[in-house]
Amino acid sequence: MVKDTYESPLSSRYCDKEMKYIFSPDMKFRTWRKLWIALAETEMELGLPVTQEQIDELKANADSINYEVAQEREKLVRHDVMSHVYAYGVQCPKAKGIIHLGATSCYVGDNTDIIIMTEALKLIRNKLITVIRHLSDFAEKYKSLPTLGFTHFQPAQPTTVGKRATLWIQDLLMDLEDVEYQLSKAKLLGSKGTTGTQASFLELFEGDHEKCRELDRKIAEKMGYNGCFAVSGQTYSRKLDFQFLSVLSGIAQSASKFSNDIRLLQHLKEVEEPFEKNQIGSSAMAYKRNPMRCERITSLSRYVMCDILNPSITAGTQWFERTLDDSANKRISVAEAFLGVDAILNLYANVADGLVVYEKVIEQRLRKELPFMATENIMMDAVKRGADRQVLHERIRVHSMEASRVVKAEGGENDLLQRIANDEAFGVTLEELVSIISPEKYVGRAPEQTQEFLDEVVKPTLEKYSDIATDKAEINV
Repeated sequence: MVKDTYESPLSSRYCDKEMKYIFSPDMKFRTWRKLWIALAETEMELGLPVTQEQIDELKANADSINYEVAQEREKLVRHDVMSHVYAYGVQCPKAKGIIHLGATSCYVGDNTDIIIMTEALKLIRNKLITVIRHLSDFAEKYKSLPTLGFTHFQPAQPTTVGKRATLWIQDLLMDLEDVEYQLSKAKLLGSKGTTGTQASFLELFEGDHEKCRELDRKIAEKMGYNGCFAVSGQTYSRKLDFQFLSVLSGIAQSASKFSNDIRLLQHLKEVEEPFEKNQIGSSAMAYKRNPMRCERITSLSRYVMCDILNPSITAGTQWFERTLDDSANKRISVAEAFLGVDAILNLYANVADGLVVYEKVIEQRLRKELPFMATENIMMDAVKRGADRQVLHERIRVHSMEASRVVKAEGGENDLLQRIANDEAFGVTLEELVSIISPEKYVGRAPEQTQEFLDEVVKPTLEKYSDIATDKAEINV
């Protein structure tokens, strides 16, 4: 471990190896070489003086990057792309004269950025699927377990534990739709030249406009894409970075909502995140079981949601065909948004797969509040037996206020049912009242809604991704 140099916690503490590799120098520079090969091959196919021998030499050295040569060259020329063109040429003496022919730096830089973001978003999609699967299992298991609902974090009409989980799933399904839409319109910059006019290639192809068009089409095809942007300056529109990070921000929003709900439920001792045998909750208070993982989800989500300001401002402040004030910013902001969401989804999957539900606590809290919510049903039953609704409404109001005072001011138990049973106007026994307030009677269609949602919305969606494995989510710290 290096201890005298800053290292991003996203890399050292939170993210998986796969996402870290996608944003690694090795991934970037290997992709540069693939793009140079695609360019040279296409130029040969379109009649430029590039030979198969040169192509073969480029391919033979595509993965054996001589980083030391590139680094030394960059110290001299202060240009990363030309340093790697030089280093590649050292390894490929026959082909060095045609490497990067007609292209500008953004040919490798921007196309690679798009490829990296696209591959990273595919990984995010797979992890989203894993989280949705875990939450779906949880929702099905607890679809009929009544729990106190909350509005404004105040007691409200009951729902079920499973129904509450469907709200988390629905947010993630919306995110999944956004992910798929973003992937569906993936396209490369292509090879557009210094100001987007392809002037250098028009010169190389001796004024043949169709070959310039074919150049983009063939490069996209060789790199696995359906096409390129029809027009550009030197760069692809920086709105694309904003669009990618908008999707990531949406995932962070969904995760933050989930983690905050679990943090509140853990405070209520109703639902807890996983807590390992040797885990320490507090350095001072040994008894504590802090919701550390959900707090970390909240924390990282806040970072990602704020990070979206970077590509937003960058996209709005580009000048004409190209400025370079985007480069240093996007190297940090784009990578860290993806790394942040990778870490978030690792935690989300881990928590969702190990949620602990305390059914007795849930039932106890619900029964304390349910008498207040059941007063309408109690009153209606009494009216059916001939009582006066207006009289009963006033009596219930008085009894409710007094029972509430006992709970709040004296710390006593909710004795509303006993008060109503003692009131002859209602003509009902305590046993009958207890029967009336059975929790299952007050959850509406929550169990049915949960099952319908899982059967009609979630399961058909997940079936589309049956080939994506559900990996066990591991967290480092």
